Amino acid sequence: MNLAGKVEQYLPPHLLELVGNICELAQQFGYQVYLVGGVVRDLLLGYSNFDLDLVVEGDALTLAQQIATSPLLRQRMGKLATHPRFGTAKFKYGDFAIDIATARSETYAKAGALPIVVPGTIANDLFRRDFSINAMAISLMPNSYGELIDPYHGRNDLEHRLIRILHSRSFSDDATRILRAIRYEQRLRFNLETETARLLKENIPMLDTISSDRIRHELELILREKYPEYAIKRLNELGVLAKICPSLKGDGWIAEKFDKARLLNKPSQLPSLYFCLLVYSLSAEELEQLIHRLNIPGKLSQALRDTLCLKTELPSLDKSSLRPSEIYYFIHEYEPLAIQTNAIASESLIIRGYLQLFLKKLRYVKTLLNGEELKELGIFPGPELGRILQTLHKAKLDGKVNTKEDEEKLALLLKLQTKKEED
Repeated sequence: MNLAGKVEQYLPPHLLELVGNICELAQQFGYQVYLVGGVVRDLLLGYSNFDLDLVVEGDALTLAQQIATSPLLRQRMGKLATHPRFGTAKFKYGDFAIDIATARSETYAKAGALPIVVPGTIANDLFRRDFSINAMAISLMPNSYGELIDPYHGRNDLEHRLIRILHSRSFSDDATRILRAIRYEQRLRFNLETETARLLKENIPMLDTISSDRIRHELELILREKYPEYAIKRLNELGVLAKICPSLKGDGWIAEKFDKARLLNKPSQLPSLYFCLLVYSLSAEELEQLIHRLNIPGKLSQALRDTLCLKTELPSLDKSSLRPSEIYYFIHEYEPLAIQTNAIASESLIIRGYLQLFLKKLRYVKTLLNGEELKELGIFPGPELGRILQTLHKAKLDGKVNTKEDEEKLALLLKLQTKKEED
């Protein structure tokens, strides 16, 4: 099957021209270049995906260096990043990315280990991939331009809306494919092919062979999906979530709160926010076990801990007459992500209102006077200055001072009161 017309219709003209220039350069070395993987899948489905994966039968690093120094191309390509261990390079081109990789074959020394990589052919490269729908390539060379290479019938599986692994050892070789299978199944609204589903369930224990960082990375990819709750629910049904952490749930509560998160927050904030919501029902002990299991990095782990800690303190906020300064000083030391999570998860209208008030307004309130200016008013450095600054801040939060002059008057009054107390 030839997809030349589809490629030219699918890729924006400037990107198509750039790929053509790369292929011309590759020809000078006798290399063959192919468009591979997800971009081929999405082209056949009619979805936009302009982060291109190119596989080279040849040395991708040599080709990448030539691209970087080519007078024709260097003005158009962004920074080059190379990964010699895997024979790959990456260019940024405007809003797009182009990955160039040496065609390779992989073997696994043991289940769950990172693969041993050696150069190979396009056939080898497609065999090492995860699912048939991702194991297709399109030739970009003049003598075979647009030819679809589909040894595992991925196009047929696309038409029948199936996720199919390439061989029976796929999940045991690399159990992260279990998480990827569900991610693709739910993103595309496909079904697991019957034998693939059987092997997936059979190999769930193999997740124990995968490193913490790789499991966490796959979960992070799921949480970057448009509707991650679908995959979370499916992982829960299959017992995959319980294998990662017995207390994690993918129920209707998660779906409701994820949907609410999308309404209230920027897309860039959502993956971390989803993570905090996912752990909301855990105990502190269960959370520590999960942090250890997934080797969650410091900033996110602190936000997760703060989420649960603030959750236990929220009943103290369930009062209808709290001053803004009381709200601020009750919660300001918690990570903003933890406050956002609780603003979504709490069932109390009063508490949600206070948390949203903090996030939208109170955390941005600052005094006009600073410590140096207080010193100029004769307030000495030390505990007294800190107390006066905090009192000024509370007054500002509560609307009792508005101008710098108001703050100066209050600061001098506080100074006088302190002196009287000392006398």
